[in-house]
Amino acid sequence: MFIAMNRFRINQGFEDAFEAMWRERESQLDAMPGFRGFRLLKGQDNGESRLYASYTQWASRADFDAWRESDAFRQAHAQAKAPQGTYAGHPVFEGFDVVLEEALR
Repeated sequence: MFIAMNRFRINQGFEDAFEAMWRERESQLDAMPGFRGFRLLKGQDNGESRLYASYTQWASRADFDAWRESDAFRQAHAQAKAPQGTYAGHPVFEGFDVVLEEALR
């Protein structure tokens, strides 16, 4: 299993628009082989910006890589145009191979 996360710092006052952009997009993720789930996580506010992370779960790194090379990826990201001033820096990608997993109850 593979976890892909992008961390975003969102300037104060832009949080609602950022969340709406994610909520309203047509991700096409559910049609991709190996896709297991998506979450948008909302983290702490440091007084100037708030941390968010997008979290996708894949059956394998190869499935994630296929998503990144797909037309569906390009179409989904073409929709993701946030208003100027939204981001307090560039997104940071983090990829993880799952080495241990316990089922949620």
